[in-house]
Amino acid sequence: MNSARFIAVLGFTLLAAPAFAQADKVVAKVDGIAITEKDIQLASEDLGERLAQLPEDRKRDEVINYLVDLKLGAKAAIDAKITDTPDFTARLAYYREKVLLDEYLTRESKKAVTADAAKKLYDETTKAMAPEEEAHARHILVEDEAQAKAVVERLKKGEDFAKIAGEISKDPGSGKEGGDLGWFSKDRMVPEFAEAAFKLKKGEVSEPIKSQFGWHVIKLEDKRSKPLPDFAAVKPQIDQYLERKAQQDLVIAMREKAKVERLDKPAEAPAAKPDAAKPAEPKKN
Repeated sequence: MNSARFIAVLGFTLLAAPAFAQADKVVAKVDGIAITEKDIQLASEDLGERLAQLPEDRKRDEVINYLVDLKLGAKAAIDAKITDTPDFTARLAYYREKVLLDEYLTRESKKAVTADAAKKLYDETTKAMAPEEEAHARHILVEDEAQAKAVVERLKKGEDFAKIAGEISKDPGSGKEGGDLGWFSKDRMVPEFAEAAFKLKKGEVSEPIKSQFGWHVIKLEDKRSKPLPDFAAVKPQIDQYLERKAQQDLVIAMREKAKVERLDKPAEAPAAKPDAAKPAEPKKN
């Protein structure tokens, strides 16, 4: 073993030993049965959503209480000789295989989640995305056409759009913001509104537009192509996709290599093969 390899192995041993010791640390006992930090970690993963609903300062106590019940229950089951029953043996074998599969898929699929793989998928996906147009607009919402026409006349006389929106717009959200709707794509607005807004040029104001909500006067502030999602922002979703796809691929590969026999179904008859000794029958005219 060369020195570099030796140092690497030694470094792992020195670093790993405290971690193992921490995992084996006994934090509680019930009838002499130890509860360790590793027990708490595994139980926390298993309890999942149940723990998520609790305040942070209660979670650890809840897990330890659960483990106390678990240890006592397991001991009672052993004393009752449940472990000797065929049903228990079958269940234990099933859950052992289930845990083995989960652990294998988790461990192997993580190998597919690399920085290069994530960036490649991001680049391929964003490259295939068609540019989507967005508009930044303001609007003033009123109840009838006459009010909308009056708004247009006030704007033509030079009154400020945002000021009028703050005074009379019936939209409870944007009215307080001077009618500002921010950036939006066509599919986020009702068709009548979207069609009118996206036809405008920067700075233009629409004629009154009717929708299911009332009458709108729209001012287009600007247009742009929707920005692509930032790589850092979507990386967690990309990593999750890569991991799930790797797990799916592993299962498919295992199935393809295996010989699966369904003994609860009649075997399918093999496809008939042509008789090589018999000449093909000539076509009839």
